Amino acid sequence: MNKPKIYLLLLLSVLVTSCISKKQLIYLQGEKSAANEVVTPSNQNPYRLQTNDILSITIKAIDPKLVEIFNSLNVQIGGTVNEQSSYFTGYSVDDHGNIRLPILGEMNVLGFTVEEVRIKIEKILLEKYFKEEAGIYVVVKLAGFKYTINGEVASTGTKTLYQDKVNIMEAIANSGDIALTGDRKDVKVIRRFPHGNETFSIDLTDANAVNSPAFNLQPNDYILVNPLKEKTWGTGKTGIESLSTIITLLSLATTTYLLLRN
Repeated sequence: MNKPKIYLLLLLSVLVTSCISKKQLIYLQGEKSAANEVVTPSNQNPYRLQTNDILSITIKAIDPKLVEIFNSLNVQIGGTVNEQSSYFTGYSVDDHGNIRLPILGEMNVLGFTVEEVRIKIEKILLEKYFKEEAGIYVVVKLAGFKYTINGEVASTGTKTLYQDKVNIMEAIANSGDIALTGDRKDVKVIRRFPHGNETFSIDLTDANAVNSPAFNLQPNDYILVNPLKEKTWGTGKTGIESLSTIITLLSLATTTYLLLRN
């Protein structure tokens, strides 16, 4: 086999192995016949409160003046709720799992869902302070859905979304998407539990990712997107980039050879 053919085969093999393929970039791939199958939401367990969570609690009644003393100042004056105001006026779960409410005092919420906390507060209010006719209405929410994302995404850092549920696709979209050099097949989700941290791996190129316990995030999850090995090779993300790199290397090698020969 002559040298031009050897060079051509070498060039093609490098192009094939160094480029990032389309299959590595497409999310939630699967069989076309399975496109309309119903997914059982077995991974959508309600979040249970942990220490350092911040709750937004609003108590309402037919006569707002009756419940003013039970609400934070921000709620009383109709202030805008944002991440900063939530930090100062929300109810933080301390190291013992308690929150401190006006008049009601300390209440343990560790391991409760926000719905269970709502029911608990309403029950105390109706048993000790009000009658049914007062129309007591309690709203309990997490003061923002917070998660942290790092690695091969456009915008890293701690993010807060003001919605009750967030899945990993929404979190990644909110962070500017995964870069071409990010490994979509092995995204790590580190989740905090009372017994310690657990790490989940999720393949976002597989349609079955929606069934993963890591697909629907929980507050304070940490998402890590590692780089593909193609990034460490430095040959380029696309065929054009790889070809340009190879031509540059061949030109350098040829120039060096000619200089040494002379």
